[in-house]
Amino acid sequence: MSTSTRVRADACPGVFATHDAADGPLARIRLPGGAITKDQLGALADAADDLGDGALHLTSRGNIQLRGVTRPGLAARLSAAGLLPSPPHERVRNILASPLSDVAQRLAPALDRALCAVPELAELPGRFLFALDGGRGDVAGEGADVCWRDGALLLDGADTGLRVTAEHAVETLISVARAFLRIRGTAWRIGELPGTGPLLRDIPGEKEEPRVFDTNPGLPIGRIGDAFGVAPVFGRLTTGQARAIAKAGNAVVTPWRSILVLGTLDDDAGLITDPDAPSLGISACIGRPGCAKSLADVRAEAARVGRTPMAHFAGCERRCGKPAREHVDVLATEDGYLVDGAFVPVGELAGTLARKDSAEVKGQQ
Repeated sequence: MSTSTRVRADACPGVFATHDAADGPLARIRLPGGAITKDQLGALADAADDLGDGALHLTSRGNIQLRGVTRPGLAARLSAAGLLPSPPHERVRNILASPLSDVAQRLAPALDRALCAVPELAELPGRFLFALDGGRGDVAGEGADVCWRDGALLLDGADTGLRVTAEHAVETLISVARAFLRIRGTAWRIGELPGTGPLLRDIPGEKEEPRVFDTNPGLPIGRIGDAFGVAPVFGRLTTGQARAIAKAGNAVVTPWRSILVLGTLDDDAGLITDPDAPSLGISACIGRPGCAKSLADVRAEAARVGRTPMAHFAGCERRCGKPAREHVDVLATEDGYLVDGAFVPVGELAGTLARKDSAEVKGQQ
């Protein structure tokens, strides 16, 4: 995509510039690296109850959205909870970090501080994405513009061949972001530039032959060392579930709409804790009635279908919230669905997906 194709302003929602959804204003709260303290999670639960629709909606970038925020006071609550360290930068604090990597989780707050310390970086598009991958290959495959992967520097998912130590990872990612601002024109993402050479000028580091890295997206559900992985259905975390997690301790929200609880969860509060749960393979946009553009109540349809292969249900062609990993594309139309581009009547949707699930299982054997 050339830099001349973007003709409208970036309207990525935040706290101060909300999105006017059919169910009311939508506010997105950035969580760099997905990290959230138990007190911050409790504050968001209170805000969802007092100001919004009574739920916390997890996003595919490890952030949290509040929907139906029709009453004032959200920014003041977030500031008091330490969730708005630099209001001018609040929409650009888009940082993924491997949830199970100590080095990535350590670098994420350092990158956030460095980002907020540069006034000009508040002008980054709201879709520009940083990633810190500790070497597992989990967040490196999530579509970041610039990613440090255990020493390797990736731009738009491709290895540049540049090798940078963890000590210099933050300054390198900040340098790339500043260079992008200088040359971006109307581009929102690095992948929209005609070339990436100018982004790497004057960046120190060792050069190697670029490699193709494997990716391994997804956080295991269940016991993981001293932590526990859980997931709410469709990424919708009720305030009761949020408070149960906050009672257990701090947490990390992942890009796979799951949560790594850094403590003992005494009450699962209806969260998915079984790694074989059928609903783990399903994601969906908000659909009707929350979105005026949606052609169907896709979450209700997805729930009726039950077990599927890894599938994302979308109510319109924007496909909001679709996962970066490989998945079956289920797109609503006026009179049915397109499943990977082929029309399927509503009554045949479950059978079609079941056959795809069976074929996928056979292919893995």
